Amino acid sequence: MKKLRANMDRYFDQLDERWRALPVRKQHRYTLYLFVGYLLLTAMVIAKVWYDAGNSDNSMVIEHIENPVLQKKEHPAPLQDTLTTIFKNKFYERK
Repeated sequence: MKKLRANMDRYFDQLDERWRALPVRKQHRYTLYLFVGYLLLTAMVIAKVWYDAGNSDNSMVIEHIENPVLQKKEHPAPLQDTLTTIFKNKFYERK
C-alpha cells in the first residue's frame, strides 16, 4: 500500500511539474477550455431535465405492496412425490 501511494505521489508531482512548465497563456487557455466544456455539459443536463419535466404526464400508479413470500406459485401440473406414493401403496396392500 505504501508503494502504491509513493507511486501516486510521484506521478502527481510529475504532472504538477509539467503543468508549471507550460507558459501561463497556455495554462489559461486549457483552464478556459475545461470551464467551457463543463459549462456546456451543465447546460445540456439542465436543458434535458427541463425538457423531461415539461413533457411528463404527471401520472403515478399507486398499488398495494404484495408480499412475495405469500404469493401463490401455480404450476400447470402439480408435481407428486412418487416415493411417498409407493410407500402408501405398500402400507395399504393386503398381506
